[in-house]
Amino acid sequence: VLDNEALLAATGAADFSAKVWDAITGQELQEFGHKHIVKSVEFSANRESLATAGMEGIVRVFDLTQGAVTTELHHDDKEKVTINKVVWGADGNTVMTGGSNGIVKVWDIRTNTGANEIKVDGLVMDVELSKSVGGQGDVLTVAAGKHVSMFDAGTFELLQSHEMPSCSFREEGGASLHPSGDKFIAGGGDCWVRVFDRQTGAELECHKGHHGPVRCLRYAPDGATYASGSEDGTIRLWETDPDEATA
Repeated sequence: VLDNEALLAATGAADFSAKVWDAITGQELQEFGHKHIVKSVEFSANRESLATAGMEGIVRVFDLTQGAVTTELHHDDKEKVTINKVVWGADGNTVMTGGSNGIVKVWDIRTNTGANEIKVDGLVMDVELSKSVGGQGDVLTVAAGKHVSMFDAGTFELLQSHEMPSCSFREEGGASLHPSGDKFIAGGGDCWVRVFDRQTGAELECHKGHHGPVRCLRYAPDGATYASGSEDGTIRLWETDPDEATA
């Protein structure tokens, strides 16, 4: 994942580490050890903190200026929870997680407690916070079970939820909302990348190219392109409106 200025990159890996890199030179800047696989990392908006989560079921917040962990957030569940995604809240005082217990949880890092939660229909594979969607409010997009759902990021009210008959999020996959708010992309185990209408859930486009399950998808900030990453070891870039790009 890149920071907001695309100057730093962070990775989480199966070697039980999270690392921060210079995105321009590729030089490793910091490494943070964990006790299990790190599945998700994200920079805070001010680039001073890094949130990590994964197979341990623990959310950690690292102060990048000090190189040390400042916060650890633990689930109360008796069964082990794998966290597949961690994202920062818009206010910088909260983080949101989604994982194997089918819950999107909001944590207040000032008090180290859960502030809210959303129950969805299955294993959560992806959570995305989109700010000022279509010039309006912030939207939380969640890929879980067989659905892609959008929630108001302030009230957590369900806005839309669409079943994905052609792809599911049992073990992989994700979704991303276009900055305009009128459509979203989704992909998973069937190796294809699809574009859907946000309001109706109708499939608008289907793109083939990957030779392995799709693990992640994201629109560029301007919405002109989007990227997809797959287990086939490739990252593919797609034009949102190729006809307009060549006109």
